[in-house]
Amino acid sequence: MKPRFSNQRNLAMTLIEVLVVILVLAIAVAMTLPARKANRRHQLAEGCKNNLEEIYYAYQSWANDHNGSFPMKISASNGGTMELAADGDAMTTFQILSNELKTPKYLICPADKSHVAATNFSIGFTAKNISYFVGVDASTNYPQAFLSGDDSFVVNNVRVKSGLLEISTNMAADWYKIPVDWAEERHDACGMIGTVDGEVRETYFYSLRDYLHETGLATNRLAIP
Repeated sequence: MKPRFSNQRNLAMTLIEVLVVILVLAIAVAMTLPARKANRRHQLAEGCKNNLEEIYYAYQSWANDHNGSFPMKISASNGGTMELAADGDAMTTFQILSNELKTPKYLICPADKSHVAATNFSIGFTAKNISYFVGVDASTNYPQAFLSGDDSFVVNNVRVKSGLLEISTNMAADWYKIPVDWAEERHDACGMIGTVDGEVRETYFYSLRDYLHETGLATNRLAIP
């Protein structure tokens, strides 16, 4: 018969081994979390980029049938959305592009938790089904102008609401003081911007100000859904 204290020692060793295994597993999980989070963020950003590329192709296709002009540059009486976009209406422009876009799913950023995808461009389609702004002044005369992008702007620390957002960049040497930033809840305080030349850029607040200045426009007008 083995002594009782030997069994107790074996039991104690077993418990220690179990605790060591649990500790090692906990450390391993903790070490993989940042990588998983980074991978998830990358996937969301790539999904958003793909959406903005599809929107760009839709704009280009529409412009090819309208003498190179986007809907925002053609009067509503002639089938465009000039007046509506200038009033901050983003929804109608995307409805005009519906034949080119094919599906409204491209209008929802994968990282956007405040909007939901629509099933079509007509019945029940509202600004709640759109994550992206419309660049009111976008034209081929300004290749770096903002065509579309995340609508999650913050100006003077206040989340921008639906309507027309006007950001002045005509501030000479003080252009870097433009009081615009990205909201925290989408892309971790980052945003995706699509320009007229077809480039889609991932921007942080400092690069966003640079890009606003580089548009060549004294005032950037954006229709926020």
